[in-house]
Amino acid sequence: MITFLSGGTGAPALIRGARQILYDSDIAVVANTAEDFWVSGSHCAPDIDTAIFLFAGILDTGRWWGIKGDTYATHNYLPKVAGGEPFVIGDRARAVQIARAALLKKGWTLTEAVQAQCRALSVGATILPVSDTEAGLLVDTGTGRLPLFEYWTCADAGTEVRELIHTAPVRPAVTDEVQAVIEASDAVVIGPGNPARSILPILECVGMRDLLRDRFVIAVSPFQGDSAPDPKDTALMYAVGEQPTSPGVFRLYGDIVDVFVQDFHDPDEVPGSLRLEAHLLHSRQAESLAWDIMAVIRHAVS
Repeated sequence: MITFLSGGTGAPALIRGARQILYDSDIAVVANTAEDFWVSGSHCAPDIDTAIFLFAGILDTGRWWGIKGDTYATHNYLPKVAGGEPFVIGDRARAVQIARAALLKKGWTLTEAVQAQCRALSVGATILPVSDTEAGLLVDTGTGRLPLFEYWTCADAGTEVRELIHTAPVRPAVTDEVQAVIEASDAVVIGPGNPARSILPILECVGMRDLLRDRFVIAVSPFQGDSAPDPKDTALMYAVGEQPTSPGVFRLYGDIVDVFVQDFHDPDEVPGSLRLEAHLLHSRQAESLAWDIMAVIRHAVS
């Protein structure tokens, strides 16, 4: 089994490539929960839902968010009845969020709710939230605090990011299910998501780094060097004290990574890194990178 630590859009794109060479049953996804929050009474979990929709065959891969062909009647009607939301949620995606919210209100853990929804949508992979503890991140903009996902989807590109604030009073811990799946994995792949937004919240969970030190871990840098980083990627990296570069990513991950992958065109050198074609704009590029990663894993664990 190969486990992917997933958040943002880069990791799901890589997972789409891996599905061309692995059975879904041989893939596990540990999803970031730092962007989860409640909106209009439903439980919004962007990284969990992206993984579920991908394996269910319904993900809108043009946006890497939501369900392809979805409608927006509820979103459009809310402002007419004294409602409104900061970003667009499709009707079918909202149904997933409403159902999950109902399960959570009944006392189910997030893991139990996600597993039930995976069964309902005939998902063959193992998809798990990293923790069952609500532990969102808020972005302090100097003029207010925004949920991380709202900042990412709605804030202007030049919005100041002073710091990232954890909403949980204590650090969340990895679940028993996450521990079991990582211990059963041949390797763990840290997908090319922005560390501050998507990966550090996973690594900061109690027990995660210790688990990874006993596994073969490959990390893929999200920064490719041949184009300027998104201004929000830049702001979030500076908020965690690092530059928006591959060396900055490596410094955040270094102690738990066995192989660090950089794009061929990246001008910022990480000593000892593996240079591969790491663009993921098209499914063939994702499949090619997945083949390269699997070759490294097979050589390392054989």
